[in-house]
Amino acid sequence: MNPDSLELAPGTEHQKFEGWVPPLASEAETRDALEKAFDYRGDITITRKDGSTVEGYLFDRRRGAGLEDSVVRLLPRDSDQKVTIAYSDIAALAFTGRDTAAGKSWEAWVRKYKEKRAAGETGIHIAPEALD
Repeated sequence: MNPDSLELAPGTEHQKFEGWVPPLASEAETRDALEKAFDYRGDITITRKDGSTVEGYLFDRRRGAGLEDSVVRLLPRDSDQKVTIAYSDIAALAFTGRDTAAGKSWEAWVRKYKEKRAAGETGIHIAPEALD
């Protein structure tokens, strides 16, 4: 058994959701879209059935038996108060914020590092970039 081979895992290709407005016609579509929003690394905008909107970062979701029992929790862009919204109160969802981690994969970082080193840049070192 080669221990080095155990350290390698296949990479994943991340979908680009920025700007996407998913259909929420069924319970399955609503659940799927909110799972993707939970994994998204940018702000989303939720339009409630009463017409009000909340833009912010979805940091938590709690799945229940039905849409009425399931909720998402957001950190609104314009407030420090956490907001809880039931899935059943959501009329629309949009991925409106920039995905802050897009293009910041390990492979992309290594490629940039090697390019800088090959160009003779000095003062480069192994440290993570800021996510903004």
